[in-house]
Amino acid sequence: MMRIAAGIIAAVLTIAAHADAPRFKIERGEACVAPTGEMRRDHMKMLLHQRDRTMRQGIRETRFSLKNCVDCHASRETGSVLGKDGFCSSCHQYAAVSMDCFECHTPLQQKRTAARP
Repeated sequence: MMRIAAGIIAAVLTIAAHADAPRFKIERGEACVAPTGEMRRDHMKMLLHQRDRTMRQGIRETRFSLKNCVDCHASRETGSVLGKDGFCSSCHQYAAVSMDCFECHTPLQQKRTAARP
């Protein structure tokens, strides 16, 4: 198990250091909530921790919330982090990592959920 985790970490660090790695910019605000290396390495842990605090403990903070991430990283042109040049999808595509956050966290999904009896 530790070998697999170490391999994944090494692969992520290699991808992050690769010259062809996607370059991203913060569309709004001055800086991210954590240094770039930390975000590349730990953003999923931060999002999961925030999810657990919100859903299981009722604690709502914005620092590591998905909404806060989207607010800063969404394209000024499209208003989205998804799509060919979207902040999230372009990196996840480059790293060949699935991204399922937006299967639920989209206006379309919210409309579907609200429409259910």
